[in-house]
Amino acid sequence: MSKLMALENITWQPSPNFDERGADTPIDMLVLHYTGMRTAKEALDRLTDAEAKVSAHYFVDEDGGITSLVPEEQRAWHAGVSEWRGESNINARSIGIEVVNPGHEFGYRPFPERQMAAVKALSVDIVKRHQIPAWNVVGHSDVAPDRKEDPGELFDWRGLSDAGVGLWFQASAAIPHSDIDISTGAQGAEVFELQQALREIGYGATPTGLFDPAFENIIRAFQRHWRAVRVDGIADPETQGIVYAVLAEVRRLT
Repeated sequence: MSKLMALENITWQPSPNFDERGADTPIDMLVLHYTGMRTAKEALDRLTDAEAKVSAHYFVDEDGGITSLVPEEQRAWHAGVSEWRGESNINARSIGIEVVNPGHEFGYRPFPERQMAAVKALSVDIVKRHQIPAWNVVGHSDVAPDRKEDPGELFDWRGLSDAGVGLWFQASAAIPHSDIDISTGAQGAEVFELQQALREIGYGATPTGLFDPAFENIIRAFQRHWRAVRVDGIADPETQGIVYAVLAEVRRLT
């Protein structure tokens, strides 16, 4: 099990659901999830059940307790079918953290302060040791927008960024490039440019110039991460401005 620095309350409950990462595969991503089950026990039981074939490296309970499930050098099975910055084998290159929350299906609720403090401490440690770049700290919904909603719009992405993990944008740079909403069915240069911008950020957007249902899911995932007050899949002027502000931050750092 990999050594964690300056962290307390770590317990070890091994999951059988892992395999080898593969030679020459860098660990350069951190993926955050919520458990999406009624109770923490139910979630932990599933993550350690061989028949479930799902796991993560870490599990953070609502009281801030951290459980290590899979050694970091192994590939935990947490991301599924996913894509980020043109890479599709996300499990092979990432560390996965499951954060206890019943999720949208069973009563989504705010993440307690003690829990988020533990997530931040754990994430800071992981990012520092593996030198994971800010643009590769993502949610499950970012890498699998057609399938997933977690960790959702209540997750404190900005607070995580303030702690030194992940990317946030300069508010002054969030200038709308349009004064109209762009939504499903729209097509043209503005859609194409927005798709290009989101693809450069990391999303699996294909620049076609057509705002189709798949692109709506990407907009919704982006909103959950960076514009959580309104998650509707519509690229309104504010969302558009934030997309280009996030892109500017990615370009500044890369």
